Amino acid sequence: MFVVLLRFTDNKAAAGQHMEGHVEWLRRGLDDGVFLLAGSLQPGLGGAVLAEGTSRNELEQRVAGDPFVAEGIVTAEVLEVSPGMADERLSFLLASR
Repeated sequence: MFVVLLRFTDNKAAAGQHMEGHVEWLRRGLDDGVFLLAGSLQPGLGGAVLAEGTSRNELEQRVAGDPFVAEGIVTAEVLEVSPGMADERLSFLLASR
């Protein structure tokens, strides 16, 4: 499982120009079943994505395709998490180990 942190750069003002492509990129990840959750980092720091069912290399390639990443609006950090414990509502994440 992975957490992708997308932190705004000094180029944050260009986000509006690429928002449609970024949202489409997020939808594609959700539709593909790779992204489980996406949301904003508060207060206005960028975004985060929870991903699973893919390799680190494939995820890094997918992240590079985000218009926000490609245009330097955000920097991306991919963190790999090996789940060991989970609330019952998220127990399905333990099965993917």
